[in-house]
Amino acid sequence: MTENQAREEICRVGRSLFERGYVHATAGNISVRLDDGFLITPTDACLGFLDPARLARLDADGRQTGGDRASKTIALHTRIYAAARKFDAQTACVIHTHSTHCVALTLNAAGDELLPALTPYFVMKVGHVPLIPYHRPGAPEAAEKVAQAIERFGAAGTPLRAVMLERLGPNVWHETPAAAMAVLEELEETARLQMLMSAARPEPLDAQQIDELRTTFGARW
Repeated sequence: MTENQAREEICRVGRSLFERGYVHATAGNISVRLDDGFLITPTDACLGFLDPARLARLDADGRQTGGDRASKTIALHTRIYAAARKFDAQTACVIHTHSTHCVALTLNAAGDELLPALTPYFVMKVGHVPLIPYHRPGAPEAAEKVAQAIERFGAAGTPLRAVMLERLGPNVWHETPAAAMAVLEELEETARLQMLMSAARPEPLDAQQIDELRTTFGARW
């Protein structure tokens, strides 16, 4: 993907997420890792109305070289790229949103992960989603906790595609903006199912069912 293509794709995905309610107002951000640096949505930008020419451009060391002022979350994104690429070398996009159902689950969270293995596609397309305890937006402690989670799960043979920041929202990553958006969609849909069924306490997939998904589809659970 060329830089111009990446710019266009960031704006396309941002608009799609905004129009479908995955982000609101100026919440959320998208970045792409280039061969010689990064693109990221500007601070306080609405993802539904991005201008490709005004996306923040940074060099490989994270210094801004063009565009509007970069989102403060570039520090978290660069930590995610550094940690995730040890296990998925093609990781090149990070998306952060304040998706409603994901955030809602954290307001009364119990346990170290956001969701159990509720559906086969959640297991196959998303995998484990560790819950990162609350820190203020942009806090370096949050970035450190995220990097540690990526290292821990990766070393255990279950590389991550997502983490959940308590009271803030998910960060997801993949090879392209379209692929990262698909992870986010599956994650938010599973969170919505959990919310809809919370009174009924749905049973997760059992160990044998999960192992079958690992064997057949290479699921990371």
